[in-house]
Amino acid sequence: MIILKNNIEIEYMRQAGKVVAETLAKLEEAVKPGISTAELDRIAEELIVKRGAKPSFKGYYGFPASICSSINNVVVHGIPSKDAILQEGDIISIDCGAMLNGYHGDAARTFPVGKVSKEAERLISVTKDSFFKGVEKAIVGNRLTDISFAIQQYVESFGYSVVRDYVGHGIGREMHEDPEVPNFGRAGRGPRLMNGIILAIEPMVNIGDYHVDVKLDGWTVVTVDNSLSAHYENTVAILNNGPEILTLIQ
Repeated sequence: MIILKNNIEIEYMRQAGKVVAETLAKLEEAVKPGISTAELDRIAEELIVKRGAKPSFKGYYGFPASICSSINNVVVHGIPSKDAILQEGDIISIDCGAMLNGYHGDAARTFPVGKVSKEAERLISVTKDSFFKGVEKAIVGNRLTDISFAIQQYVESFGYSVVRDYVGHGIGREMHEDPEVPNFGRAGRGPRLMNGIILAIEPMVNIGDYHVDVKLDGWTVVTVDNSLSAHYENTVAILNNGPEILTLIQ
């Protein structure tokens, strides 16, 4: 069941989204060769708590950290570790969530570590731009998969692939609510978009094949062909006057 949010709830989600946006901005500054993903996790948790919020991910189905830190061929759900040290030329996808006033915000970014290859730069750029192509379709009256189709069409025009096994989602009092938001599929399907629907739209894009596998830790999702992967996500409110991205620095 899709839960529509009222104006008060949307304001709470703006506040949670602001905490997430500030945290990701702080992490972007911290991403440099030599830093561990455990240290990035510490920085994130410290800032989220300082803002009076709670890390959404920590303890969620047993996840042990406040961020997901996914390096190079890791698509999503990488677990921060003191042994995972960023190297020049890596890319890292950081997924971050915060709960404030009982409502969640959720966003992800892929950052370059130092100087990266042109191919990695383009992957990061295309993944980000595909999100905004999807948001252009996130308007009242459209169908859910209008978003999905726009993302897939843009990504595949560059020869990249969209991950199928993991998708976006509704969000609110729960981190994951209905509906699922695939980043692929035919347009004109799924529920009609209405004022008050809040979605976490999150393309996950691979340079190579879209197939993925889960490592033995039960969390870390990697590309089967070992190709680079990027992730870009924001929490988006569907409103009568157009979509509002709740997890961007305003």
